[in-house]
Amino acid sequence: QRQLVESGGGLAQPGDALRLSCAASNMTLDYYAVAWFRQAPGKEREGVACISNGDGRTYYADSVKGRFTISRDNAKVYLQLDSLRPEDTAVYYCAATSLVIGSFYVRDYDYWGQGTQVTVSS
Repeated sequence: QRQLVESGGGLAQPGDALRLSCAASNMTLDYYAVAWFRQAPGKEREGVACISNGDGRTYYADSVKGRFTISRDNAKVYLQLDSLRPEDTAVYYCAATSLVIGSFYVRDYDYWGQGTQVTVSS
């Protein structure tokens, strides 16, 4: 069974940094575009960053541009979260699609992880 597993979430203070990791079982992430989504309580799931298959082009939501960085290395995908804000509090999910270029549409993604909680609070 193909699975994605996130790790690296936790409790942080405003201005802190965290790094999330996404690893795959029974699939090779190199062959997929991968995105990070997040979902806060009472809100819809939203895409925050994605990295394309092939040339590794990256895309970011305006709300995280300049603060979050998505990257891939050795079959894992990472999301570096810098300058964290309380509004970044959410469950973060990685997702993979066979599309060459990722998107921020939930419907485009075939595989999802179980999520990792990020809480930003002083």
